Amino acid sequence: MADSCCAGKSGATALNDPRWRRILWIALVINAAMFGVEIVAGVAADSRALQADALDFLGDSANYAISLGVAGMALAWRARAALFKAVTMLAFGLWVFGSALWGFVAGTAPHAETMGIIGALALVANVVVALMLYRYRTGDANMRSVWICSRNDAIGNLAVMGAALGVFGTGQSWPDLAVAAIMAALAIWGSIEVFRHARGELTTSAT
Repeated sequence: MADSCCAGKSGATALNDPRWRRILWIALVINAAMFGVEIVAGVAADSRALQADALDFLGDSANYAISLGVAGMALAWRARAALFKAVTMLAFGLWVFGSALWGFVAGTAPHAETMGIIGALALVANVVVALMLYRYRTGDANMRSVWICSRNDAIGNLAVMGAALGVFGTGQSWPDLAVAAIMAALAIWGSIEVFRHARGELTTSAT
């Protein structure tokens, strides 16, 4: 969809759009379901990348719920909600990075086939959500945070599938741990983007 299709839709108009709320509800249900699937598979396969992705699905579910809760509020409140989500994204990234470091010391090789299958399923789920949210990627900080989360998740799923191939080919755990570290970096970078955008909106709303 062209950028011009999004440029004409102001943040206020989009917030009152029933389609925006409907998409968030669908995204919330998809992410909650995928959390359940991935956390079970991640533990069973001993894959830190899958476990990290599962926690990301859980965090996104909470973020979508927050977005639904503040959708009709003033810009300053939506920006504060985005700041909170930036903090959660940062915390997730730091936790995953620490888990990856610990895995390099004590981890065992995960089950590559399970990683590949679940990673592909997660990719489909995140691509569906990202496509639904694409038109709202240039909205306010709250909308942008939702888009960034979905975009990062799809990238992370591709990385998980790549890690599955690496584990299958080498029989070692380092591809899984490397991808977990990459996912941590994506979460940290995304939190910085959302934080900057939200701070700008808070400054604008205060003037």
